[in-house]
Amino acid sequence: MANLINEAEIRGTWAPIIEEATGINESSKLAWMSEYCHNHKLYEDANIMSLNPGMNLAGMGNTSFPTGNANGSGDKAPTLLPLAMQVAAQTIGLDLVPVVPMAGPMGLLSYLDFVYEGGTLGADVANGGADGTVHPTYIRTALAESAGDVKVGTSRIDGLNIIKLGAATLEAGLVTVTYADAELVPALEDHIPEFSGAKDANGLGAPMSRGLGESTPDKVMGLSLFSKSVAAETFQVAAAVTREQVQDLKQFGVDAVAQVEAVLTNELTQSINNHILNKMRSIAGENLFGAGNTMDVAINAAGGETKGDAHRRILTAILAAGNLIAQRGRRGAGNFAVVGGKVASALQGVAGFVAYPMAQTINQVAGAIYPLGSIAGINVYTDPSVKFDDVEILIGRKGDGNGPGLVFMPYLMAESVQTIVEGTMAPKVAVKSRYALVKAGFHPGTQYEKFSLANFEL
Repeated sequence: MANLINEAEIRGTWAPIIEEATGINESSKLAWMSEYCHNHKLYEDANIMSLNPGMNLAGMGNTSFPTGNANGSGDKAPTLLPLAMQVAAQTIGLDLVPVVPMAGPMGLLSYLDFVYEGGTLGADVANGGADGTVHPTYIRTALAESAGDVKVGTSRIDGLNIIKLGAATLEAGLVTVTYADAELVPALEDHIPEFSGAKDANGLGAPMSRGLGESTPDKVMGLSLFSKSVAAETFQVAAAVTREQVQDLKQFGVDAVAQVEAVLTNELTQSINNHILNKMRSIAGENLFGAGNTMDVAINAAGGETKGDAHRRILTAILAAGNLIAQRGRRGAGNFAVVGGKVASALQGVAGFVAYPMAQTINQVAGAIYPLGSIAGINVYTDPSVKFDDVEILIGRKGDGNGPGLVFMPYLMAESVQTIVEGTMAPKVAVKSRYALVKAGFHPGTQYEKFSLANFEL
């Protein structure tokens, strides 16, 4: 059902509402929020009041929230779409990852990747095995090559051996027997020099002669669609106020229930933000192999330099990390950076650095919490959840959901349930967020980099 929706019609319906309610006008964010609102509205329309007809006057009973496998009371749970939109608008982590809304609590994430298939091994030997399975001619493995197979290189990302399988291994159907950890070779991250040509005397890729080209069958690259099953996970929190608070705060023009919802929204927002950022930090540079794949940056004023000179080097380090992501992942440069308050202050301090100017839009107004501006096209955000003097910088690339990296898949961005507690007759509010944060692609860690500033002082 989710694939049959009219995206243009849905966006035409919801985009004006979202823009008016949240102030968001970014095209990509309006697109996924419109789809999410459509799914959320279908969920709301499916909710009905539940009554028990087995008694003459059953009543509603005590109010209770569902816990585990136990049912809750029959109160209709009003899922407040405006609250969900506010959580989506305030969750800055959603500016850093592609968002693919889910229509239910379980779903599939599909993404594309190019792989080396290999085609034929000779004039008439296809890459099909005795087990009836068509195996790729090239695989990645931590194991050494077996007899008849040839190692043609090493993965520059994770250091695994890239092996060209021989006819004996393929025909006997021994690929997964001989290489229990066999994986496909991604064509964008890794490169097999001899695949489209030949090898020269130094083992480097070289073009073939005309005669060799005429007698060599074309080798095949494949566009593979991968699917990953995902299940929504939950953040939830509740709050209650007394009847006296509701009554007395009205004297000051304060809506107690609205204030409670604001606090719960903030709690969900911070939880989701931290989850996304912590996940990025944990997989940054994951499974990387060899020197030159990570960064180490020292920031201190040497002889004859000023603090401003040292702080200016932070800009170069951020730019270098963005370029490193482009070189590792080959899908584009890093386009966002997340820093702590101390580093943010330094970036603001050198925003007008004249000696070595760099294109930037850093905001020098004190108190800029989330979007700080941009450096050489890299958007910079401040993370208020880390210590002020935390000098670690996270750089990443937000993709389109079809490549490697993290993908955010919301089911219910924020569901709000209000009940009146029996006994006190005071309102209670519970808010829940359900979503999946998924690692996609062969090497999602190539899309993120982190480094710390050694000897850094303001």
